[in-house]
Amino acid sequence: MRIWLLTLLLSSTWIFAQEDEFFEASTTVGGYGELHYNNVLQNSQTKETLDFHRFVIFVEHNWTPWWSFKSELELEHNFLESGASGGEIALEQAYIEYRHAPWLSLRAGVLLLNVGLTNPYHEPPLFFSVERPEYSSYIIPTTWYGNGFAVVGRQQAFEYNFTVMEGLDGAGFSVDKGIRGGRQKGYKADTSHLLYSLNLDYTGWAGWRIGTSLTYNKAPVNPTQHLPFQLLEGHLDFKKNNWLIRAEAGQIIYDAAASGFLVKRALGYYLDIGYDVAPLIGWRGAFIPWVRLTTRDTANDMLNGTEDGAHRYTKWLAGVQYKPLEQVVIKAEAGRRERASDGMTTDLFNLGMGYMF
Repeated sequence: MRIWLLTLLLSSTWIFAQEDEFFEASTTVGGYGELHYNNVLQNSQTKETLDFHRFVIFVEHNWTPWWSFKSELELEHNFLESGASGGEIALEQAYIEYRHAPWLSLRAGVLLLNVGLTNPYHEPPLFFSVERPEYSSYIIPTTWYGNGFAVVGRQQAFEYNFTVMEGLDGAGFSVDKGIRGGRQKGYKADTSHLLYSLNLDYTGWAGWRIGTSLTYNKAPVNPTQHLPFQLLEGHLDFKKNNWLIRAEAGQIIYDAAASGFLVKRALGYYLDIGYDVAPLIGWRGAFIPWVRLTTRDTANDMLNGTEDGAHRYTKWLAGVQYKPLEQVVIKAEAGRRERASDGMTTDLFNLGMGYMF
């Protein structure tokens, strides 16, 4: 037995040495971007905007087969100007990764939280609509990132990610935007109460990704008060036989009584269904008509029991996207958003183009 173990150890050491000997360090540059035209009609007033919403650069460097660095730097809305409220530069990823084996990697630095589908994978060719789904703003506050540590891996058909990172600032929570205003974005972040998130995905069926995540944080509101919350979500992505189906659903449960926050629960979902007709009409690339139904309610259950639908919206979108290449997309869509409390409607027409490389 001892001879067998020694032989295995020496063989493994020789294999790793050979891999390291023939490995060449490399640096890779990538990125993505998107241009949006938005036409919004509300209360007989039309607002039209044209905006290069995001320009993003990825830089990755591999020192060895086991040690690497990954980063993502984003410029929003074209430019920054002193005192301007539109543009923003953000470092959304910058972490070192040690890959021990397919089932175990360790990351440390600025991390994207692995919740849902859109937050970890938000390049424009990867989702149907011109703008990201509203669910991915009001329930999962995409883009959600911060300083922290993660353990990730894959075992057979299961992928997992456990992240510990800076928590949220409970003073930034609001009835109309949920936890979005609490993101610290890695800037001198208060870590007195860390955030914990566990994600599990299953990919054992051809064309399917099905997963769920649970996130918890005891968010400080002030030096003496905290607002604990948990975010539970589920997601699926299906791509097979020209069908593309994508869905996410989640809810935020607040311990409102602990802090006096007005909301006890927020929830939302969306469902996308598309079909690639390019093979039927002889086009190259992909041509996908699609529809979306979504609901979001950032005040689904109020502490005082007076929820009146003022923060509950339903929305439908119908559109098409054309991909001459898998990494390039042109989009068009129209739809309507309606508020439950008074039936106020907003009509939408959007055009967009995006790329990634």
